[in-house]
Amino acid sequence: MTLSRSELRTAAERFGTPLYVYDAAELDAALARVRSAFGPARVFYAVKANPNLTLLGRMRAAGVGFECVSAGEIARAEHVGASGDTLLVNGPAKSAQEYAAGARLGATFIVDRVEEVGLLPPRSKALVRVNPALDVSTHDHLATGAASSKFGVTPEQVPQVLGALREAGHDARGLHVHIGSAIRNAGDFSAAFARLTALHLHTGDLDVLDVGGGWGVDADLPGIAREAHAAAATFSAQLWVEPGRYLVARAGTLLTRVVGTKHTGRNFVLTDAGMTELLRPMLYGAQHPVTALWDGEVQDRWDVAGPACESGDLLARGVRLPAPTPGDLLALGEAGAYGASMSSNYLTRPRPAEALWDGAAWALIRRRETPQDVWAAELAPF
Repeated sequence: MTLSRSELRTAAERFGTPLYVYDAAELDAALARVRSAFGPARVFYAVKANPNLTLLGRMRAAGVGFECVSAGEIARAEHVGASGDTLLVNGPAKSAQEYAAGARLGATFIVDRVEEVGLLPPRSKALVRVNPALDVSTHDHLATGAASSKFGVTPEQVPQVLGALREAGHDARGLHVHIGSAIRNAGDFSAAFARLTALHLHTGDLDVLDVGGGWGVDADLPGIAREAHAAAATFSAQLWVEPGRYLVARAGTLLTRVVGTKHTGRNFVLTDAGMTELLRPMLYGAQHPVTALWDGEVQDRWDVAGPACESGDLLARGVRLPAPTPGDLLALGEAGAYGASMSSNYLTRPRPAEALWDGAAWALIRRRETPQDVWAAELAPF
Protein backbone atom coordinates (compact mmCIF):
# COMPACT_ATOMS: atom_id res chain seq x y z
CA MET A 1 0.00 0.00 0.00
CA THR A 2 1.65 3.21 -1.17
CA LEU A 3 -0.78 5.81 0.21
CA SER A 4 -0.89 6.94 3.84
CA ARG A 5 -3.75 6.10 6.18
CA SER A 6 -4.65 9.78 6.35
CA GLU A 7 -4.88 10.06 2.57
CA LEU A 8 -6.98 6.90 2.33
CA ARG A 9 -9.37 8.05 5.05
CA THR A 10 -9.77 11.40 3.30
CA ALA A 11 -10.63 9.69 0.01
CA ALA A 12 -13.22 7.45 1.67
CA GLU A 13 -14.86 10.39 3.40
CA ARG A 14 -14.95 12.44 0.21
CA PHE A 15 -16.03 9.81 -2.33
CA GLY A 16 -17.66 7.07 -0.25
CA THR A 17 -17.05 3.33 -0.35
CA PRO A 18 -16.50 0.92 -1.96
CA LEU A 19 -13.81 2.99 -3.69
CA TYR A 20 -10.78 2.32 -5.86
CA VAL A 21 -7.92 4.74 -5.31
CA TYR A 22 -4.68 5.04 -7.28
CA ASP A 23 -1.34 6.60 -6.46
CA ALA A 24 0.10 8.49 -9.45
CA ALA A 25 3.62 8.28 -8.03
CA GLU A 26 3.52 4.48 -7.94
CA LEU A 27 2.13 4.34 -11.49
CA ASP A 28 5.09 6.43 -12.66
CA ALA A 29 7.54 4.39 -10.59
CA ALA A 30 6.35 1.08 -12.02
CA LEU A 31 6.78 2.34 -15.59
CA ALA A 32 10.22 3.69 -14.68
CA ARG A 33 11.23 0.25 -13.36
CA VAL A 34 10.14 -1.40 -16.59
CA ARG A 35 12.01 1.10 -18.73
CA SER A 36 15.11 0.89 -16.56
CA ALA A 37 15.16 -2.90 -16.87
CA PHE A 38 14.19 -3.27 -20.54
CA GLY A 39 15.97 -0.20 -21.92
CA PRO A 40 15.14 0.41 -25.59
CA ALA A 41 12.33 -2.16 -25.72
CA ARG A 42 8.99 -0.79 -26.89
CA VAL A 43 6.40 -0.88 -24.07
CA PHE A 44 2.73 -1.69 -24.69
CA TYR A 45 0.30 -1.61 -21.77
CA ALA A 46 -2.19 -4.50 -21.56
CA VAL A 47 -5.38 -2.42 -21.33
CA LYS A 48 -7.42 -5.21 -19.76
CA ALA A 49 -5.54 -4.77 -16.49
CA ASN A 50 -7.18 -1.39 -15.90
CA PRO A 51 -8.81 0.56 -18.76
CA ASN A 52 -9.61 3.81 -16.94
CA LEU A 53 -9.20 6.64 -19.45
CA THR A 54 -7.26 8.84 -17.04
CA LEU A 55 -4.68 6.10 -16.52
CA LEU A 56 -4.51 5.40 -20.26
CA GLY A 57 -4.06 9.09 -20.97
CA ARG A 58 -1.14 9.28 -18.54
CA MET A 59 0.51 6.29 -20.17
CA ARG A 60 -0.02 7.63 -23.67
CA ALA A 61 1.56 10.94 -22.63
CA ALA A 62 4.54 8.93 -21.37
CA GLY A 63 4.94 7.26 -24.76
CA VAL A 64 3.42 3.88 -23.90
CA GLY A 65 1.50 1.91 -26.53
CA PHE A 66 -1.49 -0.34 -25.92
CA GLU A 67 -2.33 -4.02 -26.32
CA CYS A 68 -6.09 -4.40 -26.81
CA VAL A 69 -8.24 -7.53 -26.79
CA SER A 70 -11.69 -6.13 -27.64
CA ALA A 71 -13.38 -3.51 -29.78
CA GLY A 72 -14.09 -1.52 -26.63
CA GLU A 73 -10.44 -1.47 -25.64
CA ILE A 74 -9.46 -0.41 -29.17
CA ALA A 75 -11.95 2.46 -28.91
CA ARG A 76 -10.46 3.52 -25.57
CA ALA A 77 -6.94 3.44 -27.01
CA GLU A 78 -8.02 5.50 -30.00
CA HIS A 79 -9.75 7.97 -27.69
CA VAL A 80 -6.43 8.75 -25.98
CA GLY A 81 -4.56 9.02 -29.28
CA ALA A 82 -3.11 5.58 -29.98
CA SER A 83 -2.75 4.33 -33.55
CA GLY A 84 -0.24 2.71 -35.89
CA ASP A 85 2.79 1.29 -34.15
CA THR A 86 1.45 2.25 -30.73
CA LEU A 87 -1.42 -0.24 -31.01
CA LEU A 88 -1.62 -4.04 -30.87
CA VAL A 89 -4.79 -6.08 -31.39
CA ASN A 90 -4.72 -9.45 -29.66
CA GLY A 91 -7.19 -12.21 -28.78
CA PRO A 92 -8.08 -15.77 -29.75
CA ALA A 93 -11.43 -14.99 -31.40
CA LYS A 94 -11.32 -11.53 -32.93
CA SER A 95 -14.53 -10.13 -34.37
CA ALA A 96 -15.06 -8.47 -37.74
CA GLN A 97 -15.47 -5.19 -35.85
CA GLU A 98 -12.08 -5.65 -34.19
CA TYR A 99 -10.34 -6.45 -37.49
CA ALA A 100 -11.91 -3.40 -39.12
CA ALA A 101 -11.02 -1.04 -36.25
CA GLY A 102 -7.47 -2.35 -36.06
CA ALA A 103 -6.96 -1.99 -39.81
CA ARG A 104 -8.37 1.54 -39.83
CA LEU A 105 -5.91 2.55 -37.11
CA GLY A 106 -2.92 0.76 -38.66
CA ALA A 107 -2.52 -1.60 -35.69
CA THR A 108 -0.40 -4.73 -35.60
CA PHE A 109 -2.47 -7.90 -35.24
CA ILE A 110 -1.29 -10.79 -33.07
CA VAL A 111 -2.25 -13.93 -34.99
CA ASP A 112 -3.51 -16.56 -32.57
CA ARG A 113 -4.42 -19.46 -34.87
CA VAL A 114 -3.60 -20.80 -38.31
CA GLU A 115 -7.04 -19.97 -39.72
CA GLU A 116 -6.69 -16.32 -38.73
CA VAL A 117 -4.35 -15.64 -41.65
CA GLY A 118 -7.37 -15.78 -43.95
CA LEU A 119 -9.37 -13.39 -41.76
CA LEU A 120 -6.89 -10.50 -41.60
CA PRO A 121 -7.64 -7.31 -43.51
CA PRO A 122 -5.48 -6.86 -46.65
CA ARG A 123 -1.82 -5.97 -46.11
CA SER A 124 -1.97 -6.28 -42.33
CA LYS A 125 0.99 -6.07 -39.99
CA ALA A 126 1.13 -9.22 -37.89
CA LEU A 127 2.96 -11.11 -35.17
CA VAL A 128 2.50 -14.85 -34.67
CA ARG A 129 1.65 -15.89 -31.12
CA VAL A 130 3.59 -18.96 -30.05
CA ASN A 131 2.33 -21.32 -27.35
CA PRO A 132 5.48 -22.82 -25.79
CA ALA A 133 3.52 -25.56 -23.96
CA LEU A 134 4.95 -24.87 -20.50
CA ASP A 135 3.67 -25.53 -17.00
CA VAL A 136 4.21 -22.21 -15.22
CA SER A 137 4.12 -21.05 -11.60
CA THR A 138 0.70 -19.43 -11.45
CA HIS A 139 -2.97 -20.36 -11.11
CA ASP A 140 -4.38 -22.47 -13.95
CA HIS A 141 -6.78 -19.67 -14.93
CA LEU A 142 -3.80 -17.33 -15.41
CA ALA A 143 -1.59 -19.69 -17.40
CA THR A 144 -1.77 -18.85 -21.10
CA GLY A 145 1.30 -20.70 -22.38
CA ALA A 146 0.34 -24.23 -21.30
CA ALA A 147 -0.22 -26.98 -23.84
CA SER A 148 -3.87 -27.12 -22.77
CA SER A 149 -4.34 -23.36 -23.18
CA LYS A 150 -6.54 -21.89 -25.91
CA PHE A 151 -3.87 -19.37 -26.92
CA GLY A 152 -1.38 -19.34 -29.78
CA VAL A 153 -0.01 -21.79 -32.31
CA THR A 154 2.40 -24.61 -31.63
CA PRO A 155 6.10 -24.04 -32.34
CA GLU A 156 5.82 -26.56 -35.17
CA GLN A 157 3.12 -24.45 -36.84
CA VAL A 158 5.11 -21.19 -36.75
CA PRO A 159 6.95 -21.54 -40.11
CA GLN A 160 3.68 -22.46 -41.81
CA VAL A 161 1.86 -19.41 -40.39
CA LEU A 162 4.70 -17.00 -41.20
CA GLY A 163 4.81 -18.37 -44.74
CA ALA A 164 1.05 -18.07 -45.16
CA LEU A 165 1.12 -14.48 -43.94
CA ARG A 166 3.79 -13.51 -46.46
CA GLU A 167 2.12 -15.38 -49.30
CA ALA A 168 -1.13 -13.49 -48.55
CA GLY A 169 0.68 -10.15 -48.80
CA HIS A 170 0.81 -9.36 -45.07
CA ASP A 171 3.78 -7.94 -43.19
CA ALA A 172 4.87 -10.84 -40.96
CA ARG A 173 6.84 -8.79 -38.44
CA GLY A 174 7.80 -11.48 -35.96
CA LEU A 175 6.79 -13.61 -33.01
CA HIS A 176 4.84 -13.09 -29.81
CA VAL A 177 4.70 -15.08 -26.58
CA HIS A 178 2.82 -14.52 -23.34
CA ILE A 179 2.82 -17.36 -20.84
CA GLY A 180 0.51 -16.02 -18.15
CA SER A 181 0.02 -13.51 -15.35
CA ALA A 182 1.37 -13.13 -11.81
CA ILE A 183 4.14 -15.63 -12.58
CA ARG A 184 6.35 -16.25 -9.55
CA ASN A 185 9.29 -18.20 -11.02
CA ALA A 186 11.64 -16.29 -13.33
CA GLY A 187 12.74 -19.64 -14.73
CA ASP A 188 9.39 -19.89 -16.50
CA PHE A 189 10.39 -16.95 -18.70
CA SER A 190 13.80 -18.50 -19.36
CA ALA A 191 12.08 -21.64 -20.62
CA ALA A 192 9.70 -19.66 -22.83
CA PHE A 193 12.51 -17.60 -24.35
CA ALA A 194 14.48 -20.79 -25.03
CA ARG A 195 11.53 -22.24 -26.94
CA LEU A 196 11.44 -19.08 -29.04
CA THR A 197 15.15 -18.94 -29.84
CA ALA A 198 15.02 -22.55 -30.98
CA LEU A 199 12.70 -21.38 -33.76
CA HIS A 200 15.42 -19.25 -35.36
CA LEU A 201 16.60 -22.28 -37.34
CA HIS A 202 13.20 -22.36 -39.06
CA THR A 203 12.36 -18.64 -39.28
CA GLY A 204 15.62 -16.75 -39.76
CA ASP A 205 15.84 -13.11 -38.69
CA LEU A 206 12.67 -11.18 -37.83
CA ASP A 207 11.81 -7.54 -37.14
CA VAL A 208 10.08 -7.98 -33.77
CA LEU A 209 10.11 -10.30 -30.79
CA ASP A 210 7.25 -9.52 -28.39
CA VAL A 211 7.73 -11.34 -25.09
CA GLY A 212 4.45 -10.22 -23.50
CA GLY A 213 4.35 -9.57 -19.76
CA GLY A 214 3.06 -11.54 -16.78
CA TRP A 215 5.90 -10.83 -14.35
CA GLY A 216 4.89 -10.85 -10.72
CA VAL A 217 5.07 -7.54 -8.87
CA ASP A 218 8.22 -8.74 -7.04
CA ALA A 219 9.88 -10.12 -10.18
CA ASP A 220 13.59 -9.72 -10.98
CA LEU A 221 12.98 -7.45 -13.97
CA PRO A 222 16.65 -6.85 -14.84
CA GLY A 223 17.26 -10.59 -14.99
CA ILE A 224 14.19 -11.25 -17.12
CA ALA A 225 15.09 -8.32 -19.36
CA ARG A 226 18.63 -9.59 -19.99
CA GLU A 227 17.26 -12.93 -21.17
CA ALA A 228 14.56 -11.28 -23.27
CA HIS A 229 17.11 -9.06 -25.03
CA ALA A 230 19.31 -12.09 -25.65
CA ALA A 231 16.37 -13.89 -27.25
CA ALA A 232 15.59 -10.86 -29.43
CA ALA A 233 19.25 -10.63 -30.48
CA THR A 234 19.06 -14.19 -31.77
CA PHE A 235 16.55 -12.98 -34.36
CA SER A 236 18.21 -9.56 -34.84
CA ALA A 237 14.80 -8.29 -33.71
CA GLN A 238 13.49 -5.31 -31.79
CA LEU A 239 12.19 -6.30 -28.35
CA TRP A 240 8.59 -5.46 -27.40
CA VAL A 241 7.03 -6.02 -23.96
CA GLU A 242 3.42 -5.93 -22.74
CA PRO A 243 3.18 -5.33 -18.98
CA GLY A 244 -0.32 -5.00 -17.57
CA ARG A 245 -0.70 -5.96 -13.93
CA TYR A 246 2.89 -4.96 -13.15
CA LEU A 247 2.25 -1.33 -14.11
CA VAL A 248 -0.93 -0.77 -12.11
CA ALA A 249 -1.38 -3.41 -9.40
CA ARG A 250 0.56 -1.80 -6.56
CA ALA A 251 -0.72 1.67 -7.40
CA GLY A 252 -4.32 0.65 -6.63
CA THR A 253 -6.17 0.09 -3.37
CA LEU A 254 -9.77 -0.92 -2.73
CA LEU A 255 -11.32 0.83 0.25
CA THR A 256 -14.27 -0.81 1.97
CA ARG A 257 -16.18 -0.11 5.18
CA VAL A 258 -17.06 -2.60 7.86
CA VAL A 259 -20.80 -3.26 8.00
CA GLY A 260 -20.66 -5.62 10.96
CA THR A 261 -19.24 -8.87 12.30
CA LYS A 262 -20.45 -12.43 12.61
CA HIS A 263 -19.19 -15.41 14.59
CA THR A 264 -20.18 -18.90 13.40
CA GLY A 265 -17.61 -21.57 12.59
CA ARG A 266 -15.27 -18.68 11.78
CA ASN A 267 -14.96 -14.98 12.53
CA PHE A 268 -16.38 -12.87 9.73
CA VAL A 269 -15.94 -9.15 9.20
CA LEU A 270 -18.71 -8.07 6.83
CA THR A 271 -17.88 -5.30 4.35
CA ASP A 272 -19.62 -3.15 1.75
CA ALA A 273 -17.30 -4.47 -1.00
CA GLY A 274 -17.27 -8.00 -2.27
CA MET A 275 -16.98 -10.11 -5.38
CA THR A 276 -18.78 -7.51 -7.51
CA GLU A 277 -16.01 -5.02 -6.71
CA LEU A 278 -13.01 -7.42 -6.53
CA LEU A 279 -13.48 -10.75 -8.26
CA ARG A 280 -9.89 -11.99 -8.21
CA PRO A 281 -10.02 -13.81 -4.83
CA MET A 282 -13.09 -15.78 -5.90
CA LEU A 283 -12.01 -16.30 -9.52
CA TYR A 284 -8.50 -17.64 -8.97
CA GLY A 285 -7.69 -17.48 -5.28
CA ALA A 286 -5.78 -14.20 -5.45
CA GLN A 287 -4.51 -12.94 -2.10
CA HIS A 288 -4.50 -9.19 -1.55
CA PRO A 289 -2.80 -7.59 1.46
CA VAL A 290 -5.43 -6.31 3.90
CA THR A 291 -4.75 -3.33 6.17
CA ALA A 292 -7.01 -2.10 8.96
CA LEU A 293 -7.27 1.70 8.97
CA TRP A 294 -8.24 1.76 12.64
CA ASP A 295 -6.17 1.28 15.76
CA GLY A 296 -6.30 -1.52 18.28
CA GLU A 297 -4.56 -4.62 19.47
CA VAL A 298 -4.49 -7.42 16.93
CA GLN A 299 -5.96 -10.51 18.56
CA ASP A 300 -8.11 -12.61 16.22
CA ARG A 301 -8.14 -13.85 12.65
CA TRP A 302 -11.00 -12.78 10.41
CA ASP A 303 -12.45 -13.73 7.04
CA VAL A 304 -13.38 -10.62 5.05
CA ALA A 305 -16.82 -11.34 3.59
CA GLY A 306 -18.77 -9.30 1.06
CA PRO A 307 -22.51 -8.64 0.82
CA ALA A 308 -23.40 -11.05 -2.02
CA CYS A 309 -25.53 -14.11 -1.33
CA GLU A 310 -22.68 -16.33 -2.50
CA SER A 311 -20.55 -18.57 -0.29
CA GLY A 312 -17.53 -17.67 -2.38
CA ASP A 313 -17.92 -13.95 -1.77
CA LEU A 314 -14.81 -13.66 0.39
CA LEU A 315 -12.12 -11.04 -0.18
CA ALA A 316 -9.62 -12.62 2.23
CA ARG A 317 -9.32 -15.46 4.75
CA GLY A 318 -7.63 -15.63 8.11
CA VAL A 319 -6.52 -11.99 8.27
CA ARG A 320 -5.26 -10.74 11.64
CA LEU A 321 -7.13 -7.54 12.56
CA PRO A 322 -7.98 -5.46 15.63
CA ALA A 323 -11.58 -5.94 16.72
CA PRO A 324 -13.66 -4.29 13.96
CA THR A 325 -16.71 -2.11 14.47
CA PRO A 326 -19.22 -0.79 11.92
CA GLY A 327 -17.83 2.11 9.92
CA ASP A 328 -14.18 1.08 10.20
CA LEU A 329 -12.17 1.16 6.99
CA LEU A 330 -10.24 -1.69 5.39
CA ALA A 331 -7.72 -1.25 2.58
CA LEU A 332 -7.06 -4.08 0.14
CA GLY A 333 -3.76 -3.51 -1.58
CA GLU A 334 -2.35 -4.50 -4.98
CA ALA A 335 -5.85 -3.97 -6.37
CA GLY A 336 -5.04 -1.67 -9.27
CA ALA A 337 -5.05 -4.50 -11.80
CA TYR A 338 -8.12 -6.60 -12.63
CA GLY A 339 -10.03 -4.96 -9.79
CA ALA A 340 -12.14 -2.17 -11.21
CA SER A 341 -11.79 -3.67 -14.70
CA MET A 342 -13.48 -6.90 -13.58
CA SER A 343 -16.09 -5.27 -11.36
CA SER A 344 -19.65 -6.13 -12.29
CA ASN A 345 -23.29 -5.18 -11.89
CA TYR A 346 -24.28 -8.58 -10.50
CA LEU A 347 -27.16 -8.08 -8.06
CA THR A 348 -27.71 -4.67 -9.74
CA ARG A 349 -24.84 -3.33 -7.68
CA PRO A 350 -23.49 -0.09 -9.13
CA ARG A 351 -19.78 -0.25 -9.86
CA PRO A 352 -17.56 1.77 -7.51
CA ALA A 353 -16.03 5.18 -8.01
CA GLU A 354 -12.31 5.59 -8.76
CA ALA A 355 -10.00 8.38 -7.60
CA LEU A 356 -6.40 9.37 -8.29
CA TRP A 357 -3.95 10.93 -5.81
CA ASP A 358 -1.39 13.08 -7.65
CA GLY A 359 0.74 13.78 -4.59
CA ALA A 360 -1.13 16.93 -3.64
CA ALA A 361 -4.86 16.37 -4.20
CA TRP A 362 -7.51 13.80 -4.98
CA ALA A 363 -9.27 13.75 -8.35
CA LEU A 364 -12.37 11.69 -9.13
CA ILE A 365 -11.61 9.77 -12.34
CA ARG A 366 -14.75 7.63 -12.47
CA ARG A 367 -18.00 8.52 -10.75
CA ARG A 368 -19.93 5.92 -8.81
CA GLU A 369 -22.70 4.34 -10.87
CA THR A 370 -26.35 4.62 -9.92
CA PRO A 371 -28.99 1.90 -10.26
CA GLN A 372 -30.36 3.89 -13.19
CA ASP A 373 -26.95 3.64 -14.91
CA VAL A 374 -27.09 -0.13 -14.49
CA TRP A 375 -30.40 -0.55 -16.30
CA ALA A 376 -30.08 2.37 -18.74
CA ALA A 377 -29.57 0.06 -21.76
CA GLU A 378 -32.58 -2.14 -20.97
CA LEU A 379 -35.67 -1.73 -23.14
CA ALA A 380 -38.54 -1.85 -20.65
CA PRO A 381 -41.98 -2.50 -22.26
CA PHE A 382 -43.73 0.24 -20.25
